[in-house]
Amino acid sequence: MPPAELLDLRPPPALDGDESLFLDFDGTLVELAGAPDAIVVDDALRDLLIRLGERLDGRVAIVSGRSVEQLDAFLGDALAGVAVVGSHGAETRAAGGALVVPDRPDALAAAERALVDHFADRGGVVIERKSLGVAVHYRHQPEAEAEANDLVARYAGRAGLVAQPGKMMAELRLGGADKGSAIAALLQQPPFAAGRPVFLGDDVTDEDGFRAVAAAGGAGVLVGEARATAATHRLDGVAAVRRWLAAAA
Repeated sequence: MPPAELLDLRPPPALDGDESLFLDFDGTLVELAGAPDAIVVDDALRDLLIRLGERLDGRVAIVSGRSVEQLDAFLGDALAGVAVVGSHGAETRAAGGALVVPDRPDALAAAERALVDHFADRGGVVIERKSLGVAVHYRHQPEAEAEANDLVARYAGRAGLVAQPGKMMAELRLGGADKGSAIAALLQQPPFAAGRPVFLGDDVTDEDGFRAVAAAGGAGVLVGEARATAATHRLDGVAAVRRWLAAAA
């Protein structure tokens, strides 16, 4: 008998309208792509987020490793009634509110320049600049994994920066917050305090979020193949997520 965390988890029950819903973006609401800016965001997703916000009385939040600026560029007016957490919890914006974001450390800018210079002649490696982070994507050159992780680790610890692993990428970001701490903070505030928390995510970066909703009596939903996780339910992929959310909306 395998340990419980390795069992193939059941799909989540249908939303009944009393939840506070937290949604990762890449790999959960949209399919992963070969480059960060190559994802496809369709009008159906934008409409779905608007309808979910109305259905759950504003208790919907996007919780992503991307910056809020990036999410705005992809989703536009669909975020007007949705709270947004960016940069792994470091950036927050209540629905219709102002963006709260710390300053970008000089050490992060220096690390970004070093990473760009190091991989300048590596066509298969993409450097993604974020407001409070920088990521090395090696999906098209997987042999660069150890190299990317080593370089990121070299700068971790400077000015509060931390290394953040992910799917086919290594990221350096501002520490002091994560998806779990951001979700926990939102659950102390209206309108989210009124709902049972549910968080959907696909990556190891989402495990903090799964633990946060579990601690609050809610449920984590792993998106993708079964693996060791703090989630309590699972959906097969982005298409399954979209169907499940559409049924609720």
